[in-house]
Amino acid sequence: MQSEILLVAESVSSEKGLAQEVIFEAIELALATATKRRYKEPSNITVQIDKSTGEYKTFRVWEVVEEEEFEDSGMHLLLDEAKKKDPNLELGSTIEEKVENVEFGRIAAQAAKQVIVQKVREAERAKIVDEYRSLLGELVNGTVKKVTREFLIIDLGDAAEAILPRDELIPGEVYRIGDRLRAVLQEEERENRGSQLSLSRKCPEMVGELFRLEVPEIAEQVIEIKAIARDAGIRTKIAVKTNDNRIDPVGACVGMRGSRVQAVSSELGNERLDIVIWDDDPAQLLINAIGPAEIDSIVLDEENQVMEVAVDKDSLAQAIGRNGQNVRLCSSITGWRLNVVDKDAVREESEKGSASLQTLINYLDVDEDLASVLVNEGYSSLELIAGAKESDLSKIEGFEKEISKALINRSKEALLTLTMEISSENEGEENDLMAVSLVDMSLAIELNQKGIKTRDDLAELSVEELTDIIEIEENAAGELIMEAREHWFKEDK
Repeated sequence: MQSEILLVAESVSSEKGLAQEVIFEAIELALATATKRRYKEPSNITVQIDKSTGEYKTFRVWEVVEEEEFEDSGMHLLLDEAKKKDPNLELGSTIEEKVENVEFGRIAAQAAKQVIVQKVREAERAKIVDEYRSLLGELVNGTVKKVTREFLIIDLGDAAEAILPRDELIPGEVYRIGDRLRAVLQEEERENRGSQLSLSRKCPEMVGELFRLEVPEIAEQVIEIKAIARDAGIRTKIAVKTNDNRIDPVGACVGMRGSRVQAVSSELGNERLDIVIWDDDPAQLLINAIGPAEIDSIVLDEENQVMEVAVDKDSLAQAIGRNGQNVRLCSSITGWRLNVVDKDAVREESEKGSASLQTLINYLDVDEDLASVLVNEGYSSLELIAGAKESDLSKIEGFEKEISKALINRSKEALLTLTMEISSENEGEENDLMAVSLVDMSLAIELNQKGIKTRDDLAELSVEELTDIIEIEENAAGELIMEAREHWFKEDK
């Protein structure tokens, strides 16, 4: 049997051009598989072959585990039982017991043959992967050899094959046996099968490699591709930079009458390609990439890598794109998360924030910094602060229990003062805010804080102005203003 093992290892190694270690490993696995059949319960078996003599030994192995990890007595051993055999054993250790060898001759016709064939195939695939490793990430040509439900098998030539998963095809693409195609070469780890060559036509690198073929300046590194964001089959944004100021990178990539960019687009199923100028400043890069939408302002939060982008209302849909595609691609290009908003809404929000800020400064006798912290934490009115718990305010950084308590008391006092002023000063007066039936004390206090102290002040507002000042629906705002104006019409009569 010993000489037979050495003979098999030598002959298969020579025939397949593989290292003998791989063949020995396959034989060890085959012998272990055959040995396991002796036991009814699950078991761990290892076989060790002496590569010089062909002699081999078989061991049954138990792992020392804790009680909660114990699954099967055929494979696991509790620590207490293990220490009876060897006091030095610890959790995670293994105990080996030598068992009788199975005969190799009987195995060769059954399990060993299948295991060896499988191992040889895996080794051949690994050898091919090693040969092609220098080409990973590059564009390769191949021919469709087989089509299955999950993937296509592509013949790369020289006995090399790669798989092209269907989810790595551009949506809508259909290939048949014998068709030629181009794709980016990748390496994939498949469960229990080791490394394998795979292809992708959907990855962003596909676009970059096609431009490298069509644009000599990119191949010569006069123009650099700095970033690619892709929605395969629909739209791609590619940011380029020139290393020679005499060359326009966008013009070079587009080509004469669009010939170069059209060639790339045709290979990708007429995918739309946006070529933009790269800029190290993320804000400027966004301006270049988001076009044709025009940006009104950009606010950068460098700590969280977020940009708030304000655009004109008419450009909002264009900036976001269908199903958010444009903003998603721009986010990928810049590497920042983007919040695209209507500039008018931002301005209104800013004005409301300023009004809230001034109210807190006036009535709480605090500085602008402390008022800003309160507004940013959601406490933008006296009512919200007065109704808050000390424990909630104390969670704000820098707000101790004494500060929180003082702010709540000041808010309550301010609200009480406002209530008394509204009740006493305007009592019985036609110009009293409370003379408007739709205005209750809570609303009167809120309007008073915003500078709307009389009925006439309210009547002189437009619906838009009132909705900007307080949280109110347009219809309700209209009714409120019209009732405030009623006494004007009575005076005219």
